[in-house]
Amino acid sequence: MNLRALISQGEGERLEFKKKTTHPTRIARTLASLANTHGGQILVGVDDDGRVVGVRDAEEEMFVLRDAAQHYIDPPLTLNFQEIETEDDLIVLIVDVAESQNKPHKAQIAPGEWRSYVRVRDESVQASSLTEKVLERQQPEARLEKIPLNKDELRVLDYLKTKYPRITVAEYTKLINVSRRRAYRTLIKLVLHGYLRYHDKEKEPYYTL
Repeated sequence: MNLRALISQGEGERLEFKKKTTHPTRIARTLASLANTHGGQILVGVDDDGRVVGVRDAEEEMFVLRDAAQHYIDPPLTLNFQEIETEDDLIVLIVDVAESQNKPHKAQIAPGEWRSYVRVRDESVQASSLTEKVLERQQPEARLEKIPLNKDELRVLDYLKTKYPRITVAEYTKLINVSRRRAYRTLIKLVLHGYLRYHDKEKEPYYTL
């Protein structure tokens, strides 16, 4: 694996740099967010600015990461590790986190307190209760069957196909001239039945095909 090429991508939705792992509760949030989103990698031994600093003890780092994945995340995660030795005899630990088929995963942030996280650009962000429901419905066995749609429901699909690739509740309210509550309920129904995708990574949530 070309470590330099990987680092040059910079931190993002699928890549996180960690100088070292500390307490399992801190790294658990990152692990859960990657598993809940599209999966990704954590480079342990790489500073925030992309500088390789290496790890002192790769076995100790893996112990903390496994502990976090097994005991501070529910349901637990299985991680894969690679040790890369640089030209300067430094060791970087690459932690592979697969996108989960058993979402949502919650990370323990305090005794008896668990929260779900998703990956937003280069950060692990706490998921809303609606996002948790959507994550649950992303499982093939849990997704509701597609259903016949009425004219208002078909109208939002046509809008997204032909006019603009995203729509908010406010925009949909104007489009079909109904109450905001009814528009919201309709959009969520379409999300849970697999017609739309819900996004809450920006200031105002929106929906896409």
